[in-house]
Amino acid sequence: MKILGVNGSPRKQGNTAVLLHKALEGAASQGAETELIHLYDYNYKGCISCFACKTKDGISYGRCAVKDDLRSILNKVEGVDAILLGSPIYFSSVTGEMRSFMERLLFPYLAYTNPPQSLFNKKINIGFIYTMNIPEDKAKEMDYEQKVSQHEMAFKMLFGGNLESLYSFDTYQFKDYSKVVAELFDPEQKAKRREEIFPEDCNRAVELGARLAASN
Repeated sequence: MKILGVNGSPRKQGNTAVLLHKALEGAASQGAETELIHLYDYNYKGCISCFACKTKDGISYGRCAVKDDLRSILNKVEGVDAILLGSPIYFSSVTGEMRSFMERLLFPYLAYTNPPQSLFNKKINIGFIYTMNIPEDKAKEMDYEQKVSQHEMAFKMLFGGNLESLYSFDTYQFKDYSKVVAELFDPEQKAKRREEIFPEDCNRAVELGARLAASN
């Protein structure tokens, strides 16, 4: 069993990365072989709308034809049993790198048949981890779950396996709040939540990874 973790954060040791590591630890506890990649290490763009993946009898039908750093990651997906994707929330959405990755991953497998069908050759489980520095009540007020999870329907349709999401709210964003302009936030409250609540999020990530691995 293989599980691929995809970090859509520019930070390799930030909140998102920590939770992805924990989720992969949970998967490994169930015997899974795990790997974590950091999207910001790669040079690529989003979908360029070349439609090679839709061309009849084309050599790239159902596959992304763009030759860049992302190709190796897209190839890895075909050999795994589950994917764990993590991203901080920037302006009510995943990061640009994660969005571009999702475009390149999903679009080739979407057949423009009536009704639409998936060209992916098996079912794999999907886990999402979202981190954000606003409190949960504010996120609900702004309907964040609906905004950030719109892509999940495409993942469910194209990959067909179990899908779970984990939200980590009110995260600790800066190492030293005294050095930045951030009057919107209470550093003491942030530090307290980091100490008391973030460990619970880590435990939930471990459990998420374990469930994704065990359900294969």
